[in-house]
Amino acid sequence: MELEEITDALTSNHIPELTLLIGGLLAVMIAIHYVRRKDSASYKLLMLVGLLFGIFMAVVAFNTYGVMHWDLSTCIIMVVASFTLMIRPFREVHFAVLIALLVMCIVYLLLGGLEGTMLEILASGWPRIGLAVFCGVMVYSLLHMIESIVKVMGKILNAWPVLFVLGMICIAEAIMILTDHGSVYDFIQTKFLS
Repeated sequence: MELEEITDALTSNHIPELTLLIGGLLAVMIAIHYVRRKDSASYKLLMLVGLLFGIFMAVVAFNTYGVMHWDLSTCIIMVVASFTLMIRPFREVHFAVLIALLVMCIVYLLLGGLEGTMLEILASGWPRIGLAVFCGVMVYSLLHMIESIVKVMGKILNAWPVLFVLGMICIAEAIMILTDHGSVYDFIQTKFLS
C-alpha cells in the first residue's frame, strides 16, 4: 500500500476527526483519573494508552496535513494534544544522562579501534578516557537543554486543568469538523469576534 492510498483511506473514513475525538476523551479521562486516583493502576494504564495513542495521533496529524481541508488551528490542536499525551509518562525521566552515558561508552569503544593508525595516541590511556568523557559532556549539555525545554512545556500542558481543557477543545473541534461546522476557531471568530 502506498502513502497516497493510506492517506485516502484515512480521510475517507473520518479517521483524523475520530483520532482527535478519542485523543480528547483520553486527555479528559487522564485528567479526571489524576485528580481522583493518581496512584491507581487505571491511571497508569490510561497514561500508557495515551502514550501509544499520542504517537498514533502525531502520525495521523503529519500524514493528513495538507490533504485535509482543516484550518491550521485544528492541526496545531492535534499536534499539541499528541505531544501532551506522549510526554506525560516521561515527565520525570532524565534522558540526557542515559544518552550521554551511552555516547561515552560508544566513543570509548570506537577510539579503541584507532590503534595502529595515525591517531593511535587516542586509542588508549587518559586521552581515550578524556575524549569519551568530553563527548559525553557535550551531548549531555545539549540534551539537558532540550530536555529542560520539553519538560517545561510538558509540565505546563500536563497540569490537570490544562490537560482537561485541552481534551475538551479536542472533543469540541472533532464534533465541529464531523458535523461540517468548521472549527472551534471559526465558531469563536464568527460568534464573538465579528
